[in-house]
Amino acid sequence: MPNHQNLQSPTVSDLVQRYARTRGRTLALIQTLQPEDLVVQSMPDASPAKWHLAHTTWFFETFLLATIKDYHVYNPDYSYLFNSYYEALGARQPRPLRGLLTRPALQEILLYRRHVDAHMQILLRDVLSDETSALVQLGLAHEEQHQELLQMDMLHLFSQSPLKPVFDAGWRAPAGGRRARYVAQQGGQVLQGADGKTFIFDNEAPRHTTWLQAYEIADRLVTNGEWQAFIEDGGYAKASLWLADGWAQVQAEQWQAPMYWHRDGDSWKQMTLAGLVAVEPDEPVLHVSYYEAAAYALWAGARLPTEAEWDAAAAAGVLQQVDDVAWQWTQSAYAPYPGFRAVNSAVGEYNGKFMVNQQVLRGGASVTPPEHTRITYRNFYRPQQRWMFAGVRLARDPAVADTDGFATDVQAGLSAKQKQLSPKYFYDAIGSKLFEEICLTPEYYPTRTETALLHQTSATIAALIPDGAVLVEFGSGASDKTRCLLDAAPQIAAYVPIDISEDALGNAAERLRVLYPALQIAPLAGDFTEALQLPHAVDHLPRVGFFPGSTIGNFAPEEAVRFLRLARTLLGEDAIFIIGADVVKDVATLQAAYNDEQGVTARFNKNLLTRINRELNGDFDLSTFHHEARWNAELSRIEMHLVSRVDQIVNAAGHSYAFKMGETLHTENSHKFTTESLSALAAQAGWTVFAAWVSDAPQFAIYGLTPQP
Repeated sequence: MPNHQNLQSPTVSDLVQRYARTRGRTLALIQTLQPEDLVVQSMPDASPAKWHLAHTTWFFETFLLATIKDYHVYNPDYSYLFNSYYEALGARQPRPLRGLLTRPALQEILLYRRHVDAHMQILLRDVLSDETSALVQLGLAHEEQHQELLQMDMLHLFSQSPLKPVFDAGWRAPAGGRRARYVAQQGGQVLQGADGKTFIFDNEAPRHTTWLQAYEIADRLVTNGEWQAFIEDGGYAKASLWLADGWAQVQAEQWQAPMYWHRDGDSWKQMTLAGLVAVEPDEPVLHVSYYEAAAYALWAGARLPTEAEWDAAAAAGVLQQVDDVAWQWTQSAYAPYPGFRAVNSAVGEYNGKFMVNQQVLRGGASVTPPEHTRITYRNFYRPQQRWMFAGVRLARDPAVADTDGFATDVQAGLSAKQKQLSPKYFYDAIGSKLFEEICLTPEYYPTRTETALLHQTSATIAALIPDGAVLVEFGSGASDKTRCLLDAAPQIAAYVPIDISEDALGNAAERLRVLYPALQIAPLAGDFTEALQLPHAVDHLPRVGFFPGSTIGNFAPEEAVRFLRLARTLLGEDAIFIIGADVVKDVATLQAAYNDEQGVTARFNKNLLTRINRELNGDFDLSTFHHEARWNAELSRIEMHLVSRVDQIVNAAGHSYAFKMGETLHTENSHKFTTESLSALAAQAGWTVFAAWVSDAPQFAIYGLTPQP
């Protein structure tokens, strides 16, 4: 029942015009449909279009016309056929079986609508009481709800057809745009709920005070491109991101993407009201459940806003894409506002009895009638449902601890005269996968050359490893090369992979536990360039360090010395340290290895900007930067840069940074060594090179180190 306290009743003329406009819009929605389209029910949550036409008409007849003394009900059977959920009005056709109602036929339903409309026009020309006027407005709002439901249900129905029919050729997806930015909102006492001066549903009241902590909220919705990154990072395969019920739903229904997305080779398409179209990265993502929204938010280092947070931000005017794109999930359960009481009648069943096991969505969607949206509107659906036009707006708590130093390092690196960032930030889950792809490119020789050399020398190296040793690998990644040593040295009792990426660490450890069930595996998540301690369960074992992949070359010389000293402390006085290092060679071979024709290295380099955008509220436009690898002969290193194509201002981690055209962000060095230069570097950190194994061209070397006395 609408709240009509202090509500001014619309004029007779206003009601007559709005009634005709609203009822006419429903009929306009079905103009492109065939009679067969209108009778099918594609799932229990949906209803046939013909049922929507009849039910909305039944509502006006039952709650308004039937109360008039001389009115005769059009067909008494319709009370059973077209009642939705009003227990006070008697039995009804079960919802999942509405698609079985082939009779009455469509033409009879249309006659029913005309009959009721004619009598309603007569009713509306009289002076109406406030209560009757409120019921008319409720009926119109009810019909608007079903206009949206009709489009939702038809989209679901047409999505099941291999023909992928078009419902509305003129429908356009909401426009794309820039990525969202977080807007800070102060906490404090705020008013929530409608003031009752215009039409509202009863669940929007009463107006009350609530308290908010300070928070940040995204000014725009999550995009398809951002959601694709979530998919590519295995978002639908990581139980750690999901609520328990959500994970069960993912497994039961094999969710891999939003509801209407379909793989098309290497790209995605989605079913829309305009048929099957390409997924456009800049457009807002649609048709995701609460479970998906919550999982994505956790993956993105954020959360969903509460109802009150959404309310306050919308009222402050800081949000874009508020009510004409997608309904936005909140983390608030659908519950009554303080002081809410449903009226004791059939109309009182409209909202109150659904206040359990549902989540609130706010805003409005592209299919929501414009007259139907308002800031206080409380939509609600069950957390697993996704056929509605639902999207995602993120929020987060302010001053989140910079636990891994990423924000601090980005601020410092982008403020430097030569902008630079540590290569350790390449290796989020997406970056780790891209590096694995780099290793498979024809130009990138280090991985396959080192792997071949490891196979050739593994027996010799294994003979140096004491019984019951723990193998400690720095920057373990996928732990692929590790298997050469594990296979050659079964006397290794334990393995401690160290990596900054918990995802890569967990995936690698899971695979190795299957392959080496007797091996004790104790993953250590952390930055191996900082002081670490081995897990207590293995700290008594003889220690062998393993640092393959020429990662030593990514450090500046002073950083390499510091790392080698930390490794010496961690491994102890009796350790052996096996290190891989690339060898100085001709420039053409070196540059080709970091400029592969497939562009994988370029994507790997640019993923650093993607990570900044995702985790630090950045707005880097990747198309305005290009990847470049340079050989610095003086310092014997390949340098990777991201070069700005234009003059631009970029925002990230709460600050703005200016890039001139041609200015670079220096992201990685890869130093190349000779045996002499590597030995000199090791000596500065207290290590002695006791062995060097060098491959054929293109040369790569593996070195054995022991601590100096």
